[in-house]
Amino acid sequence: MLMKINPNRMELLKIKKRLIVAKRGHKLLKDKRDALIQEFIHLAKESKIVREELEEKLEKCYQVFANVSSQMSKISLEEALMFPKANTEAITSYKNIMSVKVPHYKYKCEGKYHTYSMVDTNAGIDKSVQNFYKVLPIMLRVAELDKTINLLADEIEKTRRRVNALEYILIPDLEETIKFITMKLDEMARSTNSAIMRIKEIIRS
Repeated sequence: MLMKINPNRMELLKIKKRLIVAKRGHKLLKDKRDALIQEFIHLAKESKIVREELEEKLEKCYQVFANVSSQMSKISLEEALMFPKANTEAITSYKNIMSVKVPHYKYKCEGKYHTYSMVDTNAGIDKSVQNFYKVLPIMLRVAELDKTINLLADEIEKTRRRVNALEYILIPDLEETIKFITMKLDEMARSTNSAIMRIKEIIRS
């Protein structure tokens, strides 16, 4: 689509500069999009592996816990697990992936997670509780990967739209306008030359 401008040399120079900038921006955005897609695929593969690991370990956790539950009364089990003294925390920091701010979660645990009496509880409860605490860092990693993948997917879509806008709208419009202005300037130059030739002929006669 032609831009609404006056076809003169000043505008032609401005539009040529805009075209150079648009093409440079288009290349940079394409490179960014490709790098984001590569990172997205890498993280998606890692997410699949970590999620499978989490599901496998959770299944084992529930198996051990189910075995403990069958050997202890419901009241004893609730009393043993009611007041844990361990303080767990997910510390959040952020890192930059191709201008995308993504979270990084770090698991922190202080204190003892088993504060129950050894007399009234089954020995298997220690292993069960320990297994659940060990699985928490993996759960955080899964959450981190999911959030990062979603943020990268959004950025890939935004970058793709910008690349398409430059490639299929702005750059063709600029090129068409440059062609139009050049043609108009050539016509004006030819008209001017014709007028000069006529004036010379009149002067000679």
